[in-house]
Amino acid sequence: MPGTSQVKRSTLRQQIADALRDEVLAGRLPAGQQFTVKEMAEQYGVSATPVREALLDLCAQGLLDVEEHRGYRVHEFTIGDYRDMVEARTLIVEGMFRRSVATAMDSTTPQALASVRRRAEEAERAARGGDLDILIGYDLRFWRELSGLVGNSYISGILERVRVQSWVFSVPYLRRAPDLRGKLWAGHCELVEAITRRDVRTAEEIVAAYNAHSLSLVDSLPGPRPAPTH
Repeated sequence: MPGTSQVKRSTLRQQIADALRDEVLAGRLPAGQQFTVKEMAEQYGVSATPVREALLDLCAQGLLDVEEHRGYRVHEFTIGDYRDMVEARTLIVEGMFRRSVATAMDSTTPQALASVRRRAEEAERAARGGDLDILIGYDLRFWRELSGLVGNSYISGILERVRVQSWVFSVPYLRRAPDLRGKLWAGHCELVEAITRRDVRTAEEIVAAYNAHSLSLVDSLPGPRPAPTH
């Protein structure tokens, strides 16, 4: 069938990109670590072409840097970057709430809203239990589905990118805490209920409290502070 090999390669490329992104998110590929296409191709047992394409995709997402004659390097975000990420995701979400939530709620199916609620419950349960690995996956899915209600793929894509980068920065700090139970933000269900009521003001207050919590939590954790941006 014409194009079958291209589809398979594209699928493999995405699988490798997703796997590597998960490694970066989990901190198993830490900030600053260098590697080559050859090393990753051998690790995954595939040819160099889909690996190279996957790595370029992750560069476009801001997670990797290309180093001339050296290969690739996991990008190192600073505390200044993180503060900018929090500000960016705030502006994105506030704009989404103010302009699109009412319309989205009018057209959202009960099934879609129920799915968002399930993601919220799962993320909240993981947050309260201090299970960081489970929380990251459910939290990303929650925000992906929530932003998807608006029906604008550009908004969803930008928010996803910023949220992934936020987790990449904060995970190494969070892992230094001996016990995260009761320390992680767990307001997912409260936010869904506010949006369901079309209560934009309360939703914005919940998000503002969430962002303040994120910044204070990272600042409170042990370890060397990243250098500020200039």
